[in-house]
Amino acid sequence: MYFVNAIRKGLTIMRGFGLILCLIFNYVFAKHEFYEGHGLYQVDVIFVEQTQYLQELQSKYAIDVWINAHPGRQGQILVPDYLKEKFEEELKVAGIGYTLLVENIKEKLDLEDSLLEAAAARTNRSKSSPGLSFDVIHRYDVVDQYLVDLANSYPETVTVVSAGKSVEGRDIKYLKISTTNFQDTRKPVVMLQSLLHAREWVTLPGTLYAIEKLVIDVTESDLLQDIDWIILPIANPDGYEISHTEFRFWRKNRAPHACMGGVDLNRNFDVFWGIWSSSNPCAEDYRGPYAFSEPETAIIRDILHEYRNRLEVYIDLHSFGSMILFGYGNGQLAPNALTLNFLGVQMAQAIDAVKWPQNRNYIVGHIPSILYRASGVSSDYATSVGIPLSYTYELPSYRGIVGTLQGFLVEPEFIAQAGFETWQGIKVAARFAVRNFRSRTTEK
Repeated sequence: MYFVNAIRKGLTIMRGFGLILCLIFNYVFAKHEFYEGHGLYQVDVIFVEQTQYLQELQSKYAIDVWINAHPGRQGQILVPDYLKEKFEEELKVAGIGYTLLVENIKEKLDLEDSLLEAAAARTNRSKSSPGLSFDVIHRYDVVDQYLVDLANSYPETVTVVSAGKSVEGRDIKYLKISTTNFQDTRKPVVMLQSLLHAREWVTLPGTLYAIEKLVIDVTESDLLQDIDWIILPIANPDGYEISHTEFRFWRKNRAPHACMGGVDLNRNFDVFWGIWSSSNPCAEDYRGPYAFSEPETAIIRDILHEYRNRLEVYIDLHSFGSMILFGYGNGQLAPNALTLNFLGVQMAQAIDAVKWPQNRNYIVGHIPSILYRASGVSSDYATSVGIPLSYTYELPSYRGIVGTLQGFLVEPEFIAQAGFETWQGIKVAARFAVRNFRSRTTEK
């Protein structure tokens, strides 16, 4: 009551200043209000026709599909409160079984906030240490400065590159990690990136952990001596920031247009563009007006082209689902699909050997066979321009999909584990790349 009276007194004495305080007060307590009442549904289909029906519902209502349902595989769909009754009616008409997993997703968002805030309060990483802690999800500004600091602290191996600006003008930086300043053409290049989809926070520890093991805590020197690395931690900075400040499940970039804006960057690459994606700006998989319409995808394209003579491995980290996928997403097989599958299985086995027991084993395979058909995908584009070993990782959610938090939400205790186990798969790919690159270049 004293606090309320103080605000009222402030409004009387200084109305303008008091109004600002009031707005700030309301904003703090309104966080995640957008998701109030949103329900997370599990859906079960028996027939392919039911899968197609769900895809039509996705387009019709612009609902947020977390996992696409297939016969034998349950799907997950986030539905706004005002659509729940209609959505359930549609499912009943189509004979599609469903379960309401989470009645109000805002409660889970509030829980994620409290868990991450508590973890940040007890973090034990020394401020004098050059590394970042692995018990919180770091914001854009922190990571951006970290890349600069690393380049200043380790100039003999690290170069930070400002590749360009996002839609809203944020710098998109990546690291070049090399003992020879990228001058030794006998070494293959491995490229890692994360957060092309903004809400997939758990992918950031994957790239940050790789940086840690290649720069700060180097225990396997061959990975540094035999390979040059490109690591792009935040490929979609605008979307990533708004996923922290306003819309936790924001997926796209922040290109301005109708329906709150945004283009799905992982449908905007010039490879089978415009086929298996949406032309509806309101859809989560909106492909944009044309291929490479977005500065974020153009930046990745330019990196791939600049280094493609030596780029042997490209890994784009996503979540969630515990999968290692290779192209093409439209249904065609990459020319070296057998090699991609062989290496994918080795990577999966390395991760499975150290994963948490409650998480399922990784699945390896062709994108449309394991997940769904998609086009304009970054890993497909890398394949199309000649990168031999190009993959999409789908990192696990916390304890599969049945833990305290679902899907894209992150529990602090899993952050370090996500980085650690993903690194085990990346290492397998990197060492395979050395052998593969030497074999190919010797043949020439």
